[in-house]
Amino acid sequence: MVQIIAGKKGKGKTKHLLDRANSAIRDSKGSIVYLDKSSKHMYELSNKIRLINVNEYPIKSSEGFIGFICGIISQDHDLEMMFLDSFLKLSCLEGEDITDTITTLERIGEKYHVTFVLSVSMDAENLPENAQADVIVSL
Repeated sequence: MVQIIAGKKGKGKTKHLLDRANSAIRDSKGSIVYLDKSSKHMYELSNKIRLINVNEYPIKSSEGFIGFICGIISQDHDLEMMFLDSFLKLSCLEGEDITDTITTLERIGEKYHVTFVLSVSMDAENLPENAQADVIVSL
């Protein structure tokens, strides 16, 4: 399953994502991972959530990003949720079509029972049609 928090930069998406991650860990029976472009939010997250600074890894394309996600899933069989802040930057998709990547994440989520919660710096109505149905919050 893919869930999207959409809105322009500076509208509070990161705060909303952090709050959702901290709430999710209370009810979680498995692991939760938070992917970000830095470690600056580490003190705002529960210590039970694994924070991964994606900038520490040589990801140069959306395909490489999907491989990175699959590597995390393959190492953690109890993974329930992944929170991805600044999804377009993390996945190397700024200014690109995100349709295929969203579809791939949906398939991965269904197969491995992982929910992906994405923060996307884009208005909900500007998202591709396949992603508009995944919007849970529009800021």
